[in-house]
Amino acid sequence: MLENYLPVLVFIVLGVLFGAGPILIGYLLGPQKPDAEKNSPYECGFEAFEDARMKFDVRFYLVAILFIIFDLEIAFLFPWAIVLEEVGTFGLLAMGVFLSLLVIGFIYEWKKGALEWE
Repeated sequence: MLENYLPVLVFIVLGVLFGAGPILIGYLLGPQKPDAEKNSPYECGFEAFEDARMKFDVRFYLVAILFIIFDLEIAFLFPWAIVLEEVGTFGLLAMGVFLSLLVIGFIYEWKKGALEWE
């Protein structure tokens, strides 16, 4: 009965080797020249250890929200593409409406300057 689990064990071992192996090789063979700039945390373009009540540029949030919105909407295309023959003309028209709303939203964001970075 345990021989049924041997392929699973082999895949787990190979997955760990392929995942951790290059990291371990890079750590052992890579140059170890740390400096203050490399060791400093980088997050959202500002120093992490400043006052928590400092002004924060809203463009970071705006870009992140726009990415999530458009990325999730594009993710709906994959299941639709798989069942395209089954949904027929109605599915094609529904996706056309969906994509046209996506394009209208993209054009709106573009015209408002939300994609501009100064």
